Amino acid sequence: MNDEAPPPQALLIKTLVIIPTYNERDCITQLLEAIRAAVPQADVLVIDDGSPDGTGQLVSDIGVRDPKVGVMQRGAKLGLGTAYIAGFRHALHEGYECVVGMDADFSHDPVRLPHLVAASAESDLVIGSRYVPGGSTPDWKIHRRFISRFANWLARTALRLPVRDCTTGYRCYRREALAALDLDAIDVIGYSFLIETTRQCYAAGLRIRELPICFIDRRVGQSKLSGTIIVEALGYILRQVRQSRRPA
Repeated sequence: MNDEAPPPQALLIKTLVIIPTYNERDCITQLLEAIRAAVPQADVLVIDDGSPDGTGQLVSDIGVRDPKVGVMQRGAKLGLGTAYIAGFRHALHEGYECVVGMDADFSHDPVRLPHLVAASAESDLVIGSRYVPGGSTPDWKIHRRFISRFANWLARTALRLPVRDCTTGYRCYRREALAALDLDAIDVIGYSFLIETTRQCYAAGLRIRELPICFIDRRVGQSKLSGTIIVEALGYILRQVRQSRRPA
């Protein structure tokens, strides 16, 4: 993995970091501190799905002290995809040049943030990839590695995407990429949302680059990966394949 310092101009780009959350109170304060240290120029928007543990209120309190931190509090658990769509619309409205999505549990190392932003100078979508040389998932169990690699192989093969990691949530979108997305047409809410945005970016002829990341499994709380999410992703891929085979 290339840990060289990114070019200084990366720190001048108007950037928004979006973090969907549900019950992440135990780690969100430390994560926000790490993000602010890595990309001090960036704003951070936490989109909280009515966490009963008070995650949203905690972030709101932090935002009183730090104007770079904001929170969008939603009244119910509405899903990853709708959270990102809400964040993307906010970013477009507010004129951000780059938007980074990342998990709330330190699985995505904030140290990589300036590298992703810097790479967006020459790419429309920069993907923090576990499956390119230098990327890794060092503490995953075998069954999780199998599920993730199979899902990515299936998405890459069935949808003909030149991307090794279609399901990673650590990614940076240029404003041009967000503007090219048909957000109204997206009807998936789990990790298949990430496959769909990748597919749309590729279909639009945008420049996609993968940078290696080390994905560390969460240390606090429970994983959000569930059987329902996996079934949704498989169903989404099958629908896309059927639609691609329909006569024009």
